[in-house]
Amino acid sequence: MQKIKLTIDDRPVEAAPGQTILEVAGRLGIKIPTLCHDPRLKPFGACRVCLVEVEKARTLQTACSLEIQEGMVVRTNTKKVTDTRRFILELILSDHPLDCMTCDKCGTCTLQDLAYEYGIKESRFFRSPQRGIAPDPNTMILRDDSKCILCGRCVRICDEVEQAEALDFINRGFDTVVGPAYGDTLLGTTCEFCGQCVSTCPVGALREKQAEGKGRDWELKKTQTVCAYCGVGCNLFLNVNTRTGKLVKVTSEVGTVPNNGNLCIKGRFGYDFVHHPDRLTQPLIRKNGKLEEASWEEAMGLVASKLLETKKKHGPQAIACIGSARCTNEENYLMMKFARAVVGTNSVDMCART
Repeated sequence: MQKIKLTIDDRPVEAAPGQTILEVAGRLGIKIPTLCHDPRLKPFGACRVCLVEVEKARTLQTACSLEIQEGMVVRTNTKKVTDTRRFILELILSDHPLDCMTCDKCGTCTLQDLAYEYGIKESRFFRSPQRGIAPDPNTMILRDDSKCILCGRCVRICDEVEQAEALDFINRGFDTVVGPAYGDTLLGTTCEFCGQCVSTCPVGALREKQAEGKGRDWELKKTQTVCAYCGVGCNLFLNVNTRTGKLVKVTSEVGTVPNNGNLCIKGRFGYDFVHHPDRLTQPLIRKNGKLEEASWEEAMGLVASKLLETKKKHGPQAIACIGSARCTNEENYLMMKFARAVVGTNSVDMCART
């Protein structure tokens, strides 16, 4: 394939046809700010923060959507570009609450980072937001309309990746919000509660309800692991508060294999069992019709004797073993080997089978 030659910030580069300025600049290590861009989605060009100068072009161009051309000369950091970006950020902040001190997104908010980078302490056009947290009885996704910057990432990831089409733009101008049709709650839509919208939101407009108020990003230690709920084996990160030792939320990152930052409802929100008060922390044995706490030795001894008794009386095929998606792959493998090699049964199953 013939390469296209162009120049970005006085640096000559060759790239494949079809690539955007943003992609090629990223390969060179040149940072172009974005708010509406997500590599999982088609270019949208809504936020206009990625504007750059292209020689011979009449106006500034969006780097996220403009494909490279032969001989193109691009400048990403001129005074005209930076002044325009600063003005656009002021417009975005014109109805955005300045409550970063108490926002759960503080520290990972892209808008906050850009305001700091471009030295914007307040907007000349600021008007106090008339909206707030949308009432929704679901237990997973919180929608704060006052923080929404209308970048469209949540709408697009719901359409393009998840294909649930549960969100869209409603109204116009300052009255525009993102939400379900006719002001319905997410429970009344085709929403699958995968949390994709939360994962792509660059600000605090969409957040995990379960994680609300339980720790800021710098307080969380991320441990990379594999989701155990099904056979896909999605890559995810357990976010644990270093002060409390509690699991706060589950996230994933774009670029990880095989899920590329995408998770389902179980992978993203199905972790409440970890600290649930009903979780068993000690073996229980039924005595005289009641479950009573027992030692591991006593419990394992009882299970072993009952298995031997059943196998002797009815044969190994009378025994079946069922694994758990909440165990590791290694633990489930050992369960399978125990069933087939020790007990002698092929009756093995679990919910994670594909």
